Amino acid sequence: MDTRDREIFSNLTIFPPVFVRLDGRAFHRLVRALNLKKPFDPAFCASMRAVCRYLLAESGLNPTFAYTFSDEISLYFRTLPFSGRVEKLDSVTAAVAASALTIELGCREPLAFDARTIPAAGEFAVEYLKSRQNEAWRNHINAYCQNALVEEGMTSREAAAALRGMQSEEMHEMMFERGVNLAATPAWQRRGTLLYREDCTKEGYNPLTGETVQAVRTCIREPEETPLFSTEEGEALIRSLTGA
Repeated sequence: MDTRDREIFSNLTIFPPVFVRLDGRAFHRLVRALNLKKPFDPAFCASMRAVCRYLLAESGLNPTFAYTFSDEISLYFRTLPFSGRVEKLDSVTAAVAASALTIELGCREPLAFDARTIPAAGEFAVEYLKSRQNEAWRNHINAYCQNALVEEGMTSREAAAALRGMQSEEMHEMMFERGVNLAATPAWQRRGTLLYREDCTKEGYNPLTGETVQAVRTCIREPEETPLFSTEEGEALIRSLTGA
């Protein structure tokens, strides 16, 4: 009996380009276990960026770029591994990311990401990244406000209830009254981080001929401050990476 005939979705395939979005599963437990700083931990952010670099350059999956904020990573693929098999793409990408982050953080407990594949033809790639960056901004505001209320004595549940339905302007004012200008916090907290592959020329040495040679290598670019994707500069960068 060939059990492959009973494998659900094993033959479901997709054509590029696509995004694969990874989300940390139950990372609130990770925050407690590693005693991560709130509302944002620079070391955790650095580890997430390191995972992105690994996915881009060393995983063999070859995504074109990665965008990350909080416990989320979006990978853009112009060509697909595994002949475009969605089940394989999701499971392997999530497994590689979880393994890499476990190593980066030195965790003794297992970590997990879930994954979903999102078709990204035409203009959708631009709109998708704008929407994820908007979510990064909302996550940033909420994280600061939630943390402030908890530090003042509320439980996490009480803080969430107090913030429910509050408008962005009100939350800004709430933090401003506490001495925090949310528009002046570090850019990686507000906008997330973009990393992308780029061919670059490096000088090398040929030991056989004794000559200096030029070699093309894949480099990972990581702008010091990710632009707003809703601006002309940000949209132009996305289009240059996606070919849209």
